[in-house]
Amino acid sequence: MKIRFLIAAIAAVFVTGSAYSATLDDVMARGNLECGVSTGLVGFASPDAEGEWEGFDVDYCRALAAAIFGDSNAVEFTPVSTKNRFTALAAGEFDILARNTTWTFSRDTDLKQTFLGINFYDGQGFMVRADLGVSSASELDGASVCIQTGTTTELNLADFFRVNGMSYEPVPIEDNAEAKEQFFAQACDAYTTDRSGLASTRAAAENLDDYVVLPEVVSKEPLGPLVRHGDDQWADIGRWVLNALIIAEEKGLTSANVREMASAPTNDPEINRLLGTEGTYADMVGLPNDWAVHMIEQVGNYGEIFERNIGVNTPIGLTRGVNDLWTNGGLIYAPPYR
Repeated sequence: MKIRFLIAAIAAVFVTGSAYSATLDDVMARGNLECGVSTGLVGFASPDAEGEWEGFDVDYCRALAAAIFGDSNAVEFTPVSTKNRFTALAAGEFDILARNTTWTFSRDTDLKQTFLGINFYDGQGFMVRADLGVSSASELDGASVCIQTGTTTELNLADFFRVNGMSYEPVPIEDNAEAKEQFFAQACDAYTTDRSGLASTRAAAENLDDYVVLPEVVSKEPLGPLVRHGDDQWADIGRWVLNALIIAEEKGLTSANVREMASAPTNDPEINRLLGTEGTYADMVGLPNDWAVHMIEQVGNYGEIFERNIGVNTPIGLTRGVNDLWTNGGLIYAPPYR
């Protein structure tokens, strides 16, 4: 293993004027991308009835595969728990982690992980049974609370109850599947996690009206994909796939029209650069010139991915809100492609 990394380091020294990534080399040699995802969070990452993975995070990985191989199906998914996700990434069990993971200082620095951007702005909340008669989290004094271990929610939960002078009984759970099982079986009075996760869990209930997501948002949870420290070029590729999905929505590039838009230069230089009809920007990250065309055509832009998996017309039923484009008053914003 040491010899392999030494060879990669020596090769990097002699590669000039072009992109180099040891991880990309491994991915290309293998013939597919390997992506770490949730063990099962409907709308974000879960297998369908045929066992095919689908969801908001899954589609990001499919976009990355399409950018590299021109094939959104050239990806394998590894379900990984909240407790094991960082050690599994560090150990090289997959190339990238796209699993509703909060970007924090310690994860970015102490764990030696590189976050590629924010693909979903979230916040921690609480869900209760409607028959509990609670309309605010401030009424949860003495409640038992289901909480996933190994997450930022543990500290947020403790902080919220401490600040409000309340007590609670934690009910530890391993993953969202156990959370649904325990919460629906009334093993706890409340379930706390990111509000997107609460919406996903509630969507699995037999009767949605039996459960209420309380109005309080008690934390900032900026979610996004991440990779190991040490391969800047691989991080650039993952980062700009995310940015390109956002730029595509802003520029009106969709799965239906991107191929036509790429057939000839337009009067918008940024569209031309992104679609490879102007300049040689793809060379800077070691991707094919038409990488963005493949991923947008096969997976869609950021808005298409959002609406298909978690939007208002899905069982998850999320409005765009802060996850709308900055041009619509949201926080979704990408650096310029130039």
